[in-house]
Amino acid sequence: MDFKIEAKDAGSKARAGVITTAHGQIQTPIFMPVGTVASVKGVHQHELKDDIKAQIILGNTYHLFLRPGLDVMRKAGGLHQFMNWDKPILTDSGGYQVYSLAAQRKLTEEGVKFASHIDGSRHMFTPENTMDTQRIIGADIMMALDECTPYPCDYDYAKKSMGLTHRWLDRCCARVDETEGLYGYEQTLFPIVQGSTYKDLRTQSAEYIASKNRAGNAIGGLSVGEPAEMMYEMTALVCDILPADKPRYLMGVGTPVNILENIALGVDMMDCVMPTRNARNGMLFTSNGIINIKNEKWKDDFSPIDANGTSYVDQFYSKAYLRHLFIAGERLAGQIASIHNLAFYLWLVTEARNQIINNTFYDWKNQMVKQLAARL
Repeated sequence: MDFKIEAKDAGSKARAGVITTAHGQIQTPIFMPVGTVASVKGVHQHELKDDIKAQIILGNTYHLFLRPGLDVMRKAGGLHQFMNWDKPILTDSGGYQVYSLAAQRKLTEEGVKFASHIDGSRHMFTPENTMDTQRIIGADIMMALDECTPYPCDYDYAKKSMGLTHRWLDRCCARVDETEGLYGYEQTLFPIVQGSTYKDLRTQSAEYIASKNRAGNAIGGLSVGEPAEMMYEMTALVCDILPADKPRYLMGVGTPVNILENIALGVDMMDCVMPTRNARNGMLFTSNGIINIKNEKWKDDFSPIDANGTSYVDQFYSKAYLRHLFIAGERLAGQIASIHNLAFYLWLVTEARNQIINNTFYDWKNQMVKQLAARL
């Protein structure tokens, strides 16, 4: 994997770059749609590529490990072949999903034991077997196994958890370095910074992760309930420590406003289920603000979903039509809304990139965050 910075914004720490992987290039800053179980919910792969303009998507190690399972994944030739996606894929380690199963898992030095949410069967993730699993899935970018601490989290627990994450990282690095990909291309490991919302722990973790000298780095344990300003504070702190010549991935973030504010702090990659999850409930993101399409006010509004045409569906469907689909309980409603939201997110990061290249990002960002947060 290779990363080149093409431009920097004078008014902020935002930068525009290009990540090169075996499955193509990724222009940063980038938003990555989440394809949990080998699909981005409600969206065809050709729509992801041609209409939404996604450059990289996520797969979920925990879910793919359980279903369809590693035997099927290996026989298919990896996730790219299985789901017919020829662009880059990033997989998480499964650590966050296991974190969310707090009542059904047990952490040890060796790894984490957990019960399947599907059938209750017992399994164990270790640093070694999560690397092996991501090798089988065939991700271009693999994430280290970590523990995502909850918020709020007391200092002693956060420190202990961070130490475990670092020791697991050492084992992840060793496993990746002693193994090779199964499908003939390079797979890259990203370590993950933890430390909850404590500055000294975040500093220690960022320094430790940077010392591993991997091709890219991730920031985890944020956007788990802490105030947005605290997230920005931790992100700014970590970005100042992580090497500037490598991509920085902020995991699980977020709203359109969150995305722009974190780009301004030096983040290059982000992901979140929000565009599709909120879309299925009728919440649409536009360049002028947030729409609840189920509201009565849109009943006879025949204008495009976003007047600025940020999504290709804007040229086909009106607010009134989409509201009708939701009120009628038509499945097409969630599909159109999901495509719109994802296309809007990709439009947003593409426009941010253009503004960085033109050295106009800072003022544009400040204007946009006011518009994006408005409720229409």
